[in-house]
Amino acid sequence: MDFFSSFWPWYVTGPLIGLYVPVLYLLVNRHFGVSSTFRDICAAFIRPTARYFQYDWKAHRWRLVFVAGIAFGGFLASGTLKTAPQGHVSAQTLSVLASLGVRDFSSLVPADLFSWRSLLTLRGIMLIAGGGFLVGFGTRYAEGCTSGHSIHGIATFQRASLIATLCFFIGGLISTYFILPLILQL
Repeated sequence: MDFFSSFWPWYVTGPLIGLYVPVLYLLVNRHFGVSSTFRDICAAFIRPTARYFQYDWKAHRWRLVFVAGIAFGGFLASGTLKTAPQGHVSAQTLSVLASLGVRDFSSLVPADLFSWRSLLTLRGIMLIAGGGFLVGFGTRYAEGCTSGHSIHGIATFQRASLIATLCFFIGGLISTYFILPLILQL
């Protein structure tokens, strides 16, 4: 179980993720991505009247199974692995966050930023609800998520995916170094 409960090095996980794209193509002629599954779920279970959701969602059942497998795998891992591996955050990052008022580093994410209690604050609404909205909007606007563009799209030499991935990274850097410090000072 130590094999599963420890972090794997990037030079193992990176190629494994990268090999997923051609294997998925070879075995089932499908492309990798998760964001389209939300549309499938809405079309299958909620049945909204918008034309966007009126399509043959049954042709994409495999995506529902794929996402259910992700959820089941997480549930299985949380129940079978006794201790979750703790990620390492650099001392410099902790120092910068502490200087911006973040104090609780007792869990995977700072509880004073990402908790039910913090959701009821302006800062929490901006970080959790606003961030969630922007990720969802950006996913639809870019016509795909980070995994679809950055893993599948680049692996299949799609120019739009390269541009989208560059924009993801630039947006992450801008958010980290400029927007997040402003929000944390609220």
